[in-house]
Amino acid sequence: MIAARPTITLIGRPNVGKSTFYNRLIGKKIAIVDDMPGVTRDWKEGNARLAGLEFTIIDTPGIEGLFAEGLSSRLRQQAETAIGKADSIWFMIDGKTGVTPLDEQFAAWLRTLKKPVVLLMNKSETKKSEANSFEAYQLGFGAPLMISAEHGLGLEDIVTQALAPLFPEKTDEPTEQQEDLRHFTPTEDKKHAPLSIALIGRPNAGKSTLFNAIIGEERTLTGPEAGLTRDAISVPFHYNGEKLKLVDTAGMRRKANVTEKVEDMAVKETLHALRFAPVVVLVIDATLGFEKQDLLIAGLVEQEGRCLIVAANKWDLVEKKAEKMAELKRRLSFNTVAMQQTPIIPLAAIKQRNYADLLDACLMAYDLWNTRISTAKLNTWLERVLAQHPPPLVQGRRFKVRYMTQIKSRPPTFALFSTSSQGSLPEDYLRYLENNLREAFALPAVPLRFLIRKGDNPYAEKK
Repeated sequence: MIAARPTITLIGRPNVGKSTFYNRLIGKKIAIVDDMPGVTRDWKEGNARLAGLEFTIIDTPGIEGLFAEGLSSRLRQQAETAIGKADSIWFMIDGKTGVTPLDEQFAAWLRTLKKPVVLLMNKSETKKSEANSFEAYQLGFGAPLMISAEHGLGLEDIVTQALAPLFPEKTDEPTEQQEDLRHFTPTEDKKHAPLSIALIGRPNAGKSTLFNAIIGEERTLTGPEAGLTRDAISVPFHYNGEKLKLVDTAGMRRKANVTEKVEDMAVKETLHALRFAPVVVLVIDATLGFEKQDLLIAGLVEQEGRCLIVAANKWDLVEKKAEKMAELKRRLSFNTVAMQQTPIIPLAAIKQRNYADLLDACLMAYDLWNTRISTAKLNTWLERVLAQHPPPLVQGRRFKVRYMTQIKSRPPTFALFSTSSQGSLPEDYLRYLENNLREAFALPAVPLRFLIRKGDNPYAEKK
């Protein structure tokens, strides 16, 4: 029987991020964190609380070899002691490197312990982790929970899929903990860490002016000269009861035009802000419309899986507004399917007009970015769209899609399982699926990911 306050033990090889995740869960930087493998030598125990659920978390040392002698043998004994206390084992692997032979050894060992195991794929903020997630199925613990210990991504999955089974079943009169769990949503983490919104774009588009207008003070230098902003400046603020953080970044010119070292460093800092902000606002000069560099930046945002909002600044200077808006939407829709419905918010930063509409669009996009769709609903939808338009022939044979599931959010990522040994689905058919999925589940303006994997429907025997 699971205790009222369950104990969870983190296990995994060195340098996968166990201590970083431990620190996040207990809310303190207790465990020493460094890029050098093997920093943790003793297991640590702390009290954690997530979505109202209280539990004990144990951080264990990374083991370099299960059958090695000397220090590694003693570290394994430390881990075994910690596992003996566990109601659940959270087995962590690295999303950047994928499954290693040592991970496979760990998995074989953990399967002999006859304790519940939850597989966590850390460092999932990288695009490479999406492809590596398929390898994780071979470990025998089902789909990995995609998280980022450093950035706090995936906590909603931890609550609903890893923590919820450890607590008593809900009764007719829910306890306070169960009520907290019932109302926990992906946006709850904004209570702990502000939602980061990055302003990016070409020089002199009005990013800093918009930044100052939103936070209500002259925080950054503005003027007609291009390139005044160099450092990425972030300021926390509140909007409609939400904690937000606005990031002003340096203008991004074409790479061939960047010659000074300072500007090169500024652009790198801008790219860093882009990769770690869930919502990115591309600020353009509406009088000029989209230039090639704007569309390249928009493509980069979509590639990184961030939410994209376009702020058409200097709208007060546009004469034929309806024609201009139609032109902007047409140019943007040429890039990708995801951008066909990207919100374009007209505003005049210098006159402080319409920035509330911009923030509303950012919050709505963030909620969509966190969308999770049940497997049952996905496969009901999949059966219908496959019947309406079957997959095309691939290498002379019909490509058969058997099953579909969502493997992560932020952005919503879906795995399509096929029994075919041929190549992947053609791009035009994937676009058909993407467009249909967006329409069916109201996902108009967020990037979606589709990954193809050979395999049978795991639920086929249950039909």
